[in-house]
Amino acid sequence: MRPHRHARVVGLLAWLGIAVALLAVFLWYLSPHLVVEMAGRLWSCI
Repeated sequence: MRPHRHARVVGLLAWLGIAVALLAVFLWYLSPHLVVEMAGRLWSCI
């Protein structure tokens, strides 16, 4: 693999990972009970 192609693949994988993470957060917000539970857990750690 040439260096510029490798960088392009790594960049594409990074954007794909970001998109998956954002999709997961969006799906969590579709379930209000889960959001409240996660907020409670976070608050108890502080």
